[in-house]
Amino acid sequence: MRILIVEDDPLLSHHLKTELQALGNQAHCAATATEGLYMAKDYPNDIAIVDLGLPDRDGVSLIKDIRHAGIRMPILVLTGRANWQDKVSALDAGGDDYLVKPFQKEELVARLNALVRRSAGFIKPEIKADKIVVDLLAKKVTVDETPLDLTAFEYDLLEYLVRHNRQVVSKQRLLDVLYQDQEGDPNTIEVMMSRLRKKLTQAGQDNPISTIRGQGYIFEVQVN
Repeated sequence: MRILIVEDDPLLSHHLKTELQALGNQAHCAATATEGLYMAKDYPNDIAIVDLGLPDRDGVSLIKDIRHAGIRMPILVLTGRANWQDKVSALDAGGDDYLVKPFQKEELVARLNALVRRSAGFIKPEIKADKIVVDLLAKKVTVDETPLDLTAFEYDLLEYLVRHNRQVVSKQRLLDVLYQDQEGDPNTIEVMMSRLRKKLTQAGQDNPISTIRGQGYIFEVQVN
């Protein structure tokens, strides 16, 4: 998953980023609502963790701005405020779930995974497409029940395309997914796409990824 963390406590922000990335996710942090809105608009995030007590303005207003911008990613509200009024305000603003500090890492991860699956229309922690099964928790792929040996980048590429099946995804969007705020060479997408297609076909899966000239790539197999 690509996770946006909007949290002004530098120690908590660092711990969240470190722990989530150790589980194979990509995470980037913002310390203010202004920076968080910029990252929400300019980066391809799967989910956001938003603290309500931000230094420049309240997290509730940030959630409203994210929704007004047409950004539909799920938002997990993370805060030290335990009263029910704050919970209702955050959910009414467009938040999807609420977790009060202090919390257990395992509960946070479970809630993030559940929100992302729900937002993509998947209830179980795996996505099936013909012979392909993508295990979202273990971050592994099988083809016809045989494990597929993928690099971390190849897995991220396939997972993103599968999550957005039947949608054309631009090369630039895939670069943003893989490299986030770092520079990436567009040619690497073509190389990884070629390797990914080869591995899928060698495993017995008809090539599910088509190139739309001048637009990007599309995963054409219906998922369930």
